[in-house]
Amino acid sequence: MLTTAKWSAMRLLLRTAGRASQGVRIGYRHGFDSGTMLDYVYENRAHGHLGVGRLIDRVYLNAVGWRAIRARRDLLKDVLREEMDLRGRPVRLLDVAAGPGRYLQDLLDEDTSYHAHRALCRDLDPEGLRRGEAMAARRDLLNIAYEPGDAFDPEPPAFGPPDLIVVSGLYELILDEKTVRASMERLRGLLAPGGALVFTTQTRHPQLEFIANVLPNRDGDPWVMRCHAVEETEEWARDAGFTTVTSRREKIGLFTVTTAAG
Repeated sequence: MLTTAKWSAMRLLLRTAGRASQGVRIGYRHGFDSGTMLDYVYENRAHGHLGVGRLIDRVYLNAVGWRAIRARRDLLKDVLREEMDLRGRPVRLLDVAAGPGRYLQDLLDEDTSYHAHRALCRDLDPEGLRRGEAMAARRDLLNIAYEPGDAFDPEPPAFGPPDLIVVSGLYELILDEKTVRASMERLRGLLAPGGALVFTTQTRHPQLEFIANVLPNRDGDPWVMRCHAVEETEEWARDAGFTTVTSRREKIGLFTVTTAAG
């Protein structure tokens, strides 16, 4: 009973005083697991009503989970940069649940040699796609495109089989193991010869109980996540037909980034 009262009090506090924070308002509008929320976390600039709102927002953005997600983004960019440089030619890249795709825009814009690469960002959230298109237009990025798409029922991209497919921040939201396994198999079938699947795994999180009891997801339901040992998701990738599977952990220690090829 005490635990129920505690979560109720926290939900009330976040829905009232917490809304002075821009990040909290985005979470309630789009879902705390949404691509729009993730884009705000990546930007990492506190906003809010009056001084107290910005202070609450800074505390919110400094939560361990969001810091780990920014570290995951940095590691993901490092892995993709290495994969692109390894091929020594322009690559086709598909992110199946990209949201606005800010990390990809940053990556493609950091070196003029990357302007020859092509990236396609798919998502089911129209707001995230619109934000991504607007950002790309402001940055004059012509080699990144946006379109609606279901990550678990992917159509072959119009530009041909992708050399790299990214699944970032999605599998930890899926509670059914069979769904993740089936996704890996489908995505392997989309890859060009010699291509690689790059995906993230959440191996632990110290605030899972708080998140599940206080924060709503994009569907308005409790945001329930499931952690997996990286050895488990690596084994799923091997079962899907990948022969070379390697993982690296971000510096905060909550996520890994895995590259599956072969």
